[in-house]
Parts: sequence; C-alpha cells; structure tokens
Amino acid sequence: MGGVSDPVTTATEAPDGPVTVVLVDDDALVRAGLKMILGGSPTIDVVGEAGDGAEGVVVVRRLRPAVVLMDIRMPRRDGLSATRDLLSGTDGALEPPKVIVLTTFDTDELVVQALRIGASGFLLKDTPPHRLVEAVHAVAAGQPILSPSVTAQLIAKVSRGDDGRTSVARERLSTLTDREHEVALAIGRGLSNAEIAAELYMGVPTVKAHVSRLLTKLDADNRVQIALTVHDAGLDQG
Repeated sequence: MGGVSDPVTTATEAPDGPVTVVLVDDDALVRAGLKMILGGSPTIDVVGEAGDGAEGVVVVRRLRPAVVLMDIRMPRRDGLSATRDLLSGTDGALEPPKVIVLTTFDTDELVVQALRIGASGFLLKDTPPHRLVEAVHAVAAGQPILSPSVTAQLIAKVSRGDDGRTSVARERLSTLTDREHEVALAIGRGLSNAEIAAELYMGVPTVKAHVSRLLTKLDADNRVQIALTVHDAGLDQG
C-alpha cells in the first residue's frame, strides 16, 4: 500500500478542463474504488495517489491538483497534519488545493479539526458515487461541503468545551448587522445560497454579498468556518 500512481497527464488543467484530483488513503482498496468512481466521470481526472500523509504532501505539491481527497487516520503521518501543511501556504503555491477529508465514522473529532484548519468539507467513505462526483465539483468551484445534519453533529461534538471559543465566537458575531447575523445562522444550518435567498426573501446576488462580508468580518476562509463560528457561539440549536 502507499504506492504513487504516475499520472498519465499533468495536473495542470485548462480553465474548462477536468477537475484534477489526488487521492490520499492508506487502504489500497479504498483508493482503487475512489479512482474507479471518479475516473468514470469525463469531468474529473485522478492524476495521482498516495498511501499516507507524508507521501500525500509530496505528491500534491508535485502535481498541484485542484482537489485532494484526504483520509484522516493513516500511518506515518495522519491526514490532519498533512492537510495543515498543504493549506499553510508556506511552500510557495499560488493557491493551495481544496481538501476534502474522508472518514469512516461521522463522529470522528479529527474531521472537525480538519474543518477548523481550512479543509473544504468531509465525506463519509460510503458516500454514493454520484454524490462523490458532485462533491468534488462543488469543492473545486469554491463551495465547501456542508451536511446540515452530520456536519452539525461533528462540529457540536468539540465546540462545546470550555476553552474560550464560545466567547470569542459570540464577540465576532456581535459585530454583524441583523441581516448578516441571519445569513450566518442559515449557513450554520447548512443552507445553500439559493435556500438562504428563499428563506430570507433576498436575491442570490445579495446573499453572496452578505457571505463575502461575513468571511471578512469573521476572519473565515470559507463557509465551513462561518458555520463553525455559529456553532462555537452555541447558536446552532435554532
């Protein structure tokens, strides 16, 4: 396990070309299954794979894929450490890849930690093939994966501790306007821009403008981290 596939094409893609993906998982059978599913889509190109986090960092930095599917629990170096390294921006990359963390169980606290350090979302390993393809495209387009039920469960699991996060989150949310606060709560529930627009009687462009301001005000890199702030503040119970 852990061999690296030599890509048949380079990871550099044309603007309208397929989404390039690297798979990082210590189970060769899991990698083979993911490669078969994603490789069956003409709009996705699996350009490489690795069997642990250490090897994964090397492969990703060499191939520069758009998206990385990263297992969490692996030998030598786990996916959390590798994700932090890839998203740190210390290797001179113009733009780090989007990282989707993989897990077998939906109560894995490491998944939440990965979201906190900037991963674009997570997938259970038994995600149906069509949803897996959709998720890769969504993340590549800058739309982090938010599951209203499972993500909320994962975030809540570690965001209730008495470690100061609640007060910090509430202080950040206090800087928002009423409308921005409503949009933040909706994001915390996992709603899409279209769903937020329908619920709050706004146009989608207006929602996008609010989301952009939220990213700045909450010092967040993506929608997942906005949701984390909402959950940290204890406002995810409706």
